[in-house]
Amino acid sequence: MTAVEQFRPGAGLRMIASAVDTYKRVFTEGKAVHLLSRPQPVRHTGFDFELAVMGIEAEADEVVSLTLCDPDGADLPAWTPGAHIDVHLPSGRQRQYSLNSDPDDRSCYRIAVRYMADGDGGSREIHEGLRVGDRLRARGPRNAFPLIAAPQYLFVAGGIGITPILPMVTAAERAGTPWRLMYFGRTRARMPFLYELARFTGGDVVVRPDDEFGAPDPRMIFEQTPTGAAVYVCGPPALAEAARKVLLLHDPTASLHTERFSALPVCNGAPFRIRLRRSGTEVDVAADESALTAIRRAVPGVAYSCQQGFCGTCRASVLSGDVEHRDRALLPGEREHAMLTCVSRSRGGELELDM
Repeated sequence: MTAVEQFRPGAGLRMIASAVDTYKRVFTEGKAVHLLSRPQPVRHTGFDFELAVMGIEAEADEVVSLTLCDPDGADLPAWTPGAHIDVHLPSGRQRQYSLNSDPDDRSCYRIAVRYMADGDGGSREIHEGLRVGDRLRARGPRNAFPLIAAPQYLFVAGGIGITPILPMVTAAERAGTPWRLMYFGRTRARMPFLYELARFTGGDVVVRPDDEFGAPDPRMIFEQTPTGAAVYVCGPPALAEAARKVLLLHDPTASLHTERFSALPVCNGAPFRIRLRRSGTEVDVAADESALTAIRRAVPGVAYSCQQGFCGTCRASVLSGDVEHRDRALLPGEREHAMLTCVSRSRGGELELDM
């Protein structure tokens, strides 16, 4: 079927009319109006600004929250549930943290950080080095995990994965949309914000620590999903993978949305070589590792953040070679001369980067 056959004038007008009707129902008449039509527009490109650490609170074993405000008391940029900010730590490390406060309260942001003993130092720097009154540079907010309008929601959080879910529950509660939260963790002592969940009355909160109930059964979680619900999962990769498998069989109409804690595994990769022109270094990239991982062996201070192809921090200029783009950030016009090294690879042969 040609494009002319697909979009006859009559069919096009009918499509426009249908879209307008849908817009009216969802954005001006439905329960989602307060959720989706916010008075302050959210910019997706983000802002650069300074934040003052106004509070540091222990939220659970090895979890602290930071309350971050404008140093002069001004309102912070608007954001929507699922959004995060990039935080530039005093050491130069850049990390992303979900906003978990009330989206309607722009006086401060709140993030939460779990201490990772085997991490690369970002969480240790926050837990051991930051003090009330310190200043941090930030960028954002940006949202790669947005809350869509839906007739009902199932939220599934594992441990620190509760952080982007909390504002979503708040939004669903305010909109009067039916929702259910399944919250898992090793122990109650390691599960942050349990006290805040007690204030929600419009939905069903199920808290299941492993030491009390055993490891979660994905079938028990997702086979009870209401038909057509939007399912939001934030937690260990295994939880998201289980959700995909169970929902595919149980309810293919369900809308599944996931956010990961860690880098995506490399799939269908092949080894290749990268030449770094400025440093005069060549690095070999294995089939099961990212270009970023290989580059960091030669250039330890290279900047990176999400490791999932959406923040753009690891962007590099491509001088030669054919790139297999696997990111979600670069525009079509940018892909000829740039790549995100955390996920993208060579299609074959050598790549030369301006690094």
